[in-house]
Amino acid sequence: MGSILIKRAILEGVEKDILIIDEKFDRIGDEIMFEADKQIEANGKWVIPGFVNMHTHAAMTLMRGIGEDMHLIDWLENKIWPVEKRLDDEMVYWGSKLAALEMIKTGTTTFNDQYWKVTSSVKAIEESGLRSVQPFVILDQMDLSRSEQIKYDCNELYMQSKDWSNLHTFSIGIHSPYSVSKEMIKWGSDFAKERGLMVHIHLSETEWENNESFKKHGVSPTLYLEKLGVLGPEVIAAHSLWLSDQDIEILAKYQVKVVHNINSNLKIASGYKFRYNELRDAGVNVTLGTDGCASSNNLDMLEAMKTAALVQKAWRGDPTSLPLNELMNIATINGGEALGIRTGKIEEGWYADFSLVDVANYAFTPNINFLANLIYSANSSCIDTVVCNGRIVMEKRVVPGESETIENVNRLYKKLL
Repeated sequence: MGSILIKRAILEGVEKDILIIDEKFDRIGDEIMFEADKQIEANGKWVIPGFVNMHTHAAMTLMRGIGEDMHLIDWLENKIWPVEKRLDDEMVYWGSKLAALEMIKTGTTTFNDQYWKVTSSVKAIEESGLRSVQPFVILDQMDLSRSEQIKYDCNELYMQSKDWSNLHTFSIGIHSPYSVSKEMIKWGSDFAKERGLMVHIHLSETEWENNESFKKHGVSPTLYLEKLGVLGPEVIAAHSLWLSDQDIEILAKYQVKVVHNINSNLKIASGYKFRYNELRDAGVNVTLGTDGCASSNNLDMLEAMKTAALVQKAWRGDPTSLPLNELMNIATINGGEALGIRTGKIEEGWYADFSLVDVANYAFTPNINFLANLIYSANSSCIDTVVCNGRIVMEKRVVPGESETIENVNRLYKKLL
């Protein structure tokens, strides 16, 4: 793949040179002398790990603004699911291209997706140079007549995934306990466990979901999944907003990973009292996501970080809640650990996934506290250069193919609507 030498970058407040060989950080030091294929003069730009967006639906960039001011179930049943029936491969390809463009522009290098027509999405993301986890989504809406076809399609995609590059990981996506039959939840879980795959599921996103679970099963969604025998360290539970103490104990017991999606939760009014402290103290790995653009309207992890911290501080009445170092961790290394990928940290031997941040502007003046400025003062326009897997995907805010992507999405979205 080649080599890149970053000269005079600021890493945790100290000027360093950073050498990347192939896809990994090879050396980090004071004065590295090396004839690299590419040399970047950072000139005081700060280096940060690439963000890990742990829950999104990439190609829903096509649906940005499609269903505003609606409750979640109304939004899903009367807006999103009907529109998704009109999706084709070309739409998903360009929608995924747009998602990749937006994530690159905002400093994300890895994302955990859950969407349809995965082959088209993988093609788009591969071309864009980002790292992704791509699922086969199980959503039978309790119709068991679809089971055999779903099983066949899942196995077919799994076999195809063996030809993907090392940038992409196959996973099982189970939409939610309220939209998937218990038979298919268990089948998807078994399929994943037998093959060492991750399982990505929406869990306790709304109070309605919890109430329905108690009505139908007599227990919370978390206890319901425990009864089905599907919880384990391979499970990534998106939202996990309406959790009891018992739910948290169970998630910790089974080493389930949790994704906080604050902007989507706020916008759909799902809730805001995400129990970060309790989950963290129980030993649960808490990560951060944006959700899809149809509900959160953007894929900007910096914005999600700021909102997550402000809301935690506000509802707890405690300004010490979700401090800056923990906030950075849930957006980077926690996600990498949840996915089993050595990303989210600037360290020799880890994947070279990072951004250079331009601090020569008003938002970083004075630069007394870099993380405070990055999260509370700046916005993603400060992200100057992005490298993923040792490949430059944006330099000086320029992403190859940007205008073509925007033109094609503007051509296609009207067909979808």
